[in-house]
Amino acid sequence: MSSTKRFGDHFKARRMALGKTLRQFCQENGLDPGNTSRLERGLLPPPQTREKLESYAGLLGLRRGSDEWYEFFDLAAAETGRIPEEILSDPELLDKLPILFRTLRGQRVPEDKLDELIRRLRRS
Repeated sequence: MSSTKRFGDHFKARRMALGKTLRQFCQENGLDPGNTSRLERGLLPPPQTREKLESYAGLLGLRRGSDEWYEFFDLAAAETGRIPEEILSDPELLDKLPILFRTLRGQRVPEDKLDELIRRLRRS
């Protein structure tokens, strides 16, 4: 949906895509406007519980399993310094994270290892 990098910016963009002001959105969904505003401005960190994130995702109209759904959860995890649950629950993929991290830092990774990582990521 958007190229925003921060969870709060993404949350706000999704809310606005629904055509809702902050107050409308909060009133319709029983949320505190002050806390929601702080979340959108990055003054509150994204929630860490799966249940709360799923609740917010539902309120924002994100379809479970869609790219937008995963982007929402990935932004929350990244901003709080966590690895998404889907990756943590896959031991084979988890073993490949050091290769990915080296690649992102610009360090040389053997081509066969990189190809294997790409294949695994595409299957996930």
